This record gives sequence, C-alpha cells and structure tokens, in this order.
Amino acid sequence: MSSTLVVGADKGIAHSIVRRLHARGDEVIAACLFDGDDLRADGITVQPQVDVSSGESIERLAARLTAEGVKLDALYHVAGVMWLDELGDIDYDSFRKQFEINAIGPLRTVEALRGLLIPGAKVGIVTSRVGSLVDNTSGGMYAYRISKAAANMVGLNLHHDLSKAGVSVLMLHPGMVATDLTKDFPGDHEYITADQAAAGLIRNIDNLTPQTSGRFQHSNGTYLDW
Repeated sequence: MSSTLVVGADKGIAHSIVRRLHARGDEVIAACLFDGDDLRADGITVQPQVDVSSGESIERLAARLTAEGVKLDALYHVAGVMWLDELGDIDYDSFRKQFEINAIGPLRTVEALRGLLIPGAKVGIVTSRVGSLVDNTSGGMYAYRISKAAANMVGLNLHHDLSKAGVSVLMLHPGMVATDLTKDFPGDHEYITADQAAAGLIRNIDNLTPQTSGRFQHSNGTYLDW
C-alpha cells in the first residue's frame, strides 16, 4: 500500500492535512521538524527531526523511507517560514534562510524522494499568492515574496521533469490562514482556519490530473496567475 508524506507537519496547515488524511483512512506519514508526539499518540506514523534546510536531514529521511519500502502516491511539501521586511530594513541573513526553506527546501525534498513516487503520484508544494508577479500591487515583503516566487518556479520545473514519469505537480496557495505564520501579516484580511485550508488543499490534490499539472491553485479551487 502506498502512502502520503506531509512535510512540515508539526503544526498549522500541514498538521491539519495529516489529521484529515488519517481520519479518512489514508496511510499518511508526518515529517516533522521536532518529534510529532501528539500525532504519534493518535497512531499516525511520524518521521521526526526532518529539516528541509539540511541536505543531510533530507538524505536521512530518504534513506529511512527507502529502507522501510515506502512508496508514495502523494507528497505535500508545506514547510515554510515568513519573516517580514521592507526596503531599507532587509536582514539578508534572514533573507537567505527564508530562501533556503521556502524555495530550496521543496526542491531538495522532492529531488531526494523522487524515486519513491509511484507512476500517477501527486506532488503539492505550498507556495503563496504573494509570490505571484501579477498579484503584487503593494511591494514590500521582499524575502518572502521572492522566496515564494522561486518556489513557484521550482514547482513548474518539477512538473516538466516529473511528468515524464507520470507524476503530477501542483503549486498551492492556502488562502489567508490564521496561523502563527500570519499573525504579523500586514493589512486587514478575512482569515480562514488551518483546517479549512487543509480541506481545500486536499481537494485540489485529490482532483489533480496530468492535464492540470503544473498550475497554481488557490485552496478554494480557483487557478492563479504567475
């Protein structure tokens, strides 16, 4: 039986995705930065100490899953960070860290695990609408915007390469979700819960086909411009 791997499952949207998939009977593996004890207590398989900014950490994850004979029919890469900045006050060390996690992280993870993806498998990469060039009407958030725009390009590149093996890839915008990540987000927004976002993202991946692979989709189902 093949499994679904959710990366970044300690809390927030990925945590909700794991719980929803488990509740409907899917074989799900939660890759957590920390120990994932609350998930493990509910009978969910946890891969702990998974740091997407570390090549060694991801290589260890790939080795463990391979040794266990795991095959993946879906992979959700949700791990990400956001530290806000503005022109004249950009912390370039923080910038590099956001780029490492938000853009290089999904590439590193999918590249390392691509041999475990079965034909017909689906990959979902959570990016953000603020990474859209068309949608940028306010500026600011330099590191976060740029890292998410790069993540969109990562996903599109992966679509072109993995489609040759029958694997579909979708870039995912969760919506404005009330999590620790967005508590300092500027402006007034109507927020949805992590569980509401998770439901939409799961629906998007469930409905993903080779014909819709390589696109950028909101959790509400609408497709977004780059």
